[in-house]
Amino acid sequence: MKTLTQSPTDPDFVQSPYGFYAEARANGHLHHWQDYKMVAAFSHPAVHTLLRDRRFGREIPPEMARESPAHLAPFLQVEAHSLLDAEPPRHTRLRRLVLRAFTSREIKALAPGLDTLCHELIDAFPQDAPFDLLTAYCTQVPVIAICRLLGVPTDMAPQLLDWSHKMVAMYQASKTVETEHAAARASQEFIDFLTAYVDERRKTPGEDLITRLIQAEEDGESLSTDELIGTCILLLNAGHEATVHSLGNGVKTMLQQGWDKSWLAPDGIDGLVEEILRYDPPLHMFTRYAYEEVELFGHTFQRGDEVALLLAAANRDPEMLEDPERFDPTRPAKVNTSFGAGLHFCVGAPLARMEMQIALPILFERCPDLKLAAAPEYNNTYHFHGLTGLMVQV
Repeated sequence: MKTLTQSPTDPDFVQSPYGFYAEARANGHLHHWQDYKMVAAFSHPAVHTLLRDRRFGREIPPEMARESPAHLAPFLQVEAHSLLDAEPPRHTRLRRLVLRAFTSREIKALAPGLDTLCHELIDAFPQDAPFDLLTAYCTQVPVIAICRLLGVPTDMAPQLLDWSHKMVAMYQASKTVETEHAAARASQEFIDFLTAYVDERRKTPGEDLITRLIQAEEDGESLSTDELIGTCILLLNAGHEATVHSLGNGVKTMLQQGWDKSWLAPDGIDGLVEEILRYDPPLHMFTRYAYEEVELFGHTFQRGDEVALLLAAANRDPEMLEDPERFDPTRPAKVNTSFGAGLHFCVGAPLARMEMQIALPILFERCPDLKLAAAPEYNNTYHFHGLTGLMVQV
């Protein structure tokens, strides 16, 4: 196994990590990524296999757990009750209860309101000056959708975004001690807000996801308040972060490479969304722990070994897809690991896809002459991959 060195905060890498991925893939399925001090999977077969192999999981083996810094307690409290970091049987119970409330019917019920929202946001676009589409449109659609889903007043959106940004920064390679303190404060404030809101909904049920999560029950079991809060925070943090950057990265790619009206037609939009997610996804890395000795792709993992799954590298594996470096929304949606797979396949994927399927056609129908007003740059937030802004003109 080769040892690779590549700083995830290097400016050139941040702007385009795909050359590094391609070189790594060409030399094998697995490599030791020195900067992360762990084995990393770059090929589609390796990532696909590891996502589904139940000998690997998100929870750290108990004997490896270390006492955490006291200042991170609120942030870790949220993580401890998150579906994202749970394994069976806890994950099975949590996911089943969450899916009782987070149904396809409830997601589809958001569609008419999202359609109206997109038009209202576009109505407010400046007509005679460049503006940032990321803040004016790409961010607003998913965060307001989550507010409406949870039943939280939409005027809370800026505050929810602030908490979310500070918490999500904990997963970035560029995090600092200041990042940790900010995440802890945001977590505590978010917990306090949702605790009061959940208590209110217990007394006065509404037509929203928080009420349905409270009411969800199976075999006499329901979600605890901590689990409810962890689920709501996960839906906001993961849902908004992914969709904001999927929309931003997608619009950027379409404007840079040229776009076709057929991609935005009812019979083409699904392919466009899948290709955006494959070609330049918002999340590039996810990690797992080995739970036993496992030999895969010529390497023996020991219990407790952590492995990085390079989702974005797998999406461009030339062994699985013809001409994967080309953006082509007409290709069959054959290779896409952007939402994960297996037990931890993203519970919010149907909502994210629907938001993109609505927001993109409306944007380009209303703004057919949309063009870039400045060269877009990616933010130094690896393993997330999103733009600092998207300056455009209509």
